[in-house]
Amino acid sequence: MQVSKKGVDLIKLYEGRRLEAYQDIAGIWTVGYGHTGPDVYPGQRITEKEAERLLRKDLASHTAPIVKSATRQMTQQQFDAFASLCFNIGAPKFLGSTAFRRFNLGDDAGAAVAITWWNKARVNNQLEIVEGLVRRRADEAEVYLYGDYERSDDGVVDAPGATADIDELVRRRAA
Repeated sequence: MQVSKKGVDLIKLYEGRRLEAYQDIAGIWTVGYGHTGPDVYPGQRITEKEAERLLRKDLASHTAPIVKSATRQMTQQQFDAFASLCFNIGAPKFLGSTAFRRFNLGDDAGAAVAITWWNKARVNNQLEIVEGLVRRRADEAEVYLYGDYERSDDGVVDAPGATADIDELVRRRAA
């Protein structure tokens, strides 16, 4: 499987594009669309074309483990949501996540809830809830369950937040 255009757009939305290297909220040097690694350094500048190339390369390395480790068929929307999550937290954390474990067990509602738990970042050596991650995870859960890639006007989708109950989400969507 490959990430769809809508899935790539979701990742781009949350990663943002920065053509000059910067330290993210956790202090990790980042450039382009969320590209990190030993090749990123202070003062580094890249072109838009290079940002796109790095994104495609990073997506390939982050999605291959999903495909390899899934024990059941995945829909495009599930794959896109997982690609976004995996891109953000890294393949080792994703593969060990409750979200992926629940998916493999066939528990889609439970997987969507578990996606929303990844809403924290280490800031000044403290694990803190980050509002941007709460929104991102809500969007990923919405895409995973319903294939709804659209955001609401207020920037918050009708999806589970950090503590929302998935049953309530399913009831609201069914109404």
